[in-house]
Amino acid sequence: MGRRSGVLEFAVLGLLHDAPMHGYELRKRLNVLLGSFRAFSYGTLYPCLKSLVAQGFLVEDNPDVEYVPATALNGKRSKIVYRLSAEGKQRFEELLADSGPDAWEDEHFGVHFAFFGQTDRAVRMRVLEGRRSRLEERLERMRNSLARARERFDDYTVELQRHGLESVEREVRWLNELIETERANRTGRTGPAAGGPGAAVPDKTSDGRGEEAGSPDPPGPPYDRPGRSAQER
Repeated sequence: MGRRSGVLEFAVLGLLHDAPMHGYELRKRLNVLLGSFRAFSYGTLYPCLKSLVAQGFLVEDNPDVEYVPATALNGKRSKIVYRLSAEGKQRFEELLADSGPDAWEDEHFGVHFAFFGQTDRAVRMRVLEGRRSRLEERLERMRNSLARARERFDDYTVELQRHGLESVEREVRWLNELIETERANRTGRTGPAAGGPGAAVPDKTSDGRGEEAGSPDPPGPPYDRPGRSAQER
């Protein structure tokens, strides 16, 4: 995939894989399901849709019996419904199977994770482990930068860098938990291995925070851990 345009292509194909929809509904779904796309405008989405149609990945259907062109007076226009073609479904499957370095980056990882429910388990593991590796490299750089900042910058700049460091550390802990859960499923166990990275997952209190100090809720979409009882969910 490319950069931002490739991310949008993946998200559009994934949402239309569930059901056909028109552009306005598709944009709403992008905003709700993928918060990182809130900055996308109609001016970004519609060229992407037209490109996917031109490539044969999408088909346009007009549900209106009669087309009413938009004018300054009536303000009307017919709604075009977009649906995946056979080639579009194949393209989406190819993107789902991508577990290379692009899938580990900030924007790409969020979209891949949003469609993990349709992704092969081996691919999920490669993406999660790749993302963790990328963040661990980032952590090392940030820790070195923070050590230098304490000597060169004021307290507010240092605090900002520390906040960023803690955010990345929190995501690494979240990834450790997800990876351990995936491994537990693969081996037929009902939960994280004892003593492993995700072993001491605290119960939630009434305010939603972990009972264990320093263990905030993980970032990202909710993850329904297999092996939990219906009452716990």
